[in-house]
Amino acid sequence: MGIFDVFKRGLAKTRNFVAEGITKISASMGHFDEDMLDDMEALLVQADCGVGASLAIMDEVRESIKKTGDDSKAAVVHVVSDKMLEILGEKKTLNIEDNNLNIILMVGVNGTGKTTTAGKLCLRYKKMGKKVMLAAADTFRAAAIEQLAAWGEMTDTHVISHEEGSDPAAVCYDAVHSAIAKRADVLIIDTAGRLHNKQNLMDELSKICRVIEREAPSANTQALLIIDATTGQNAVIQAEVFSKAVKLSGIGITKLDGSAKGGVAIAVAYSTKAPIFLAGLGESAEDLVDFDPQIFVDSLLPNH
Repeated sequence: MGIFDVFKRGLAKTRNFVAEGITKISASMGHFDEDMLDDMEALLVQADCGVGASLAIMDEVRESIKKTGDDSKAAVVHVVSDKMLEILGEKKTLNIEDNNLNIILMVGVNGTGKTTTAGKLCLRYKKMGKKVMLAAADTFRAAAIEQLAAWGEMTDTHVISHEEGSDPAAVCYDAVHSAIAKRADVLIIDTAGRLHNKQNLMDELSKICRVIEREAPSANTQALLIIDATTGQNAVIQAEVFSKAVKLSGIGITKLDGSAKGGVAIAVAYSTKAPIFLAGLGESAEDLVDFDPQIFVDSLLPNH
């Protein structure tokens, strides 16, 4: 199965909602009047593209119709596609440098699939022949430590962990030194995601970042925010909070196959300006794929 088919299958619920909605709106006349454009704006908001991004997309459509006089379905969908691609930006991926320690800091609220994504990435890099280590810096949930340990066992990967309740920055300190000593290629650090006290979260993440910077200044360190597509606009709020707490390198969106709200990728890219690196389109490790904006948009919209 090609990557386009993987996206199309994973985004089937969102595609059905968006594509069928657009077809229904324009079906009677084959072109769009002002009321139909309002309906389309509402459709994008319902698909969780976010109010800001939806307005920006539809402003572009109205501008194009004014300029060209072409209000056909094909022309409108084409403009929507172009604007979505502009919001999503160019395709970017997690960059793993050769002959250097690569540290991936996994951030995000609990329950988004952060630990599972860490495990899937571990599997991906091991298949590429990289020496990988895992660090359990979410020390506030025993379940998180156990879950990461299970991935370590499954993938035959060394996991650095302390007991529940210990200082996450201390785990990171030990993990970084162990990774340097063992000449690891990739160190994936799983962090806590408690949003009920934002200040604590921010302080903790800042401390972790300072430790990494101090102990491994030449490492290629990337902060990856994991959000759950099924949480809709909550995911946008999470992205905004975490982008203030840590300099995000990129975003991974899990459970894109789980709802008709896949438009959240547009909303998050619009609000954070951070690239989306990964898409979770199913349960298996193979369903974690590099996010491709062009394929995503083509999978979302009716043929144009």
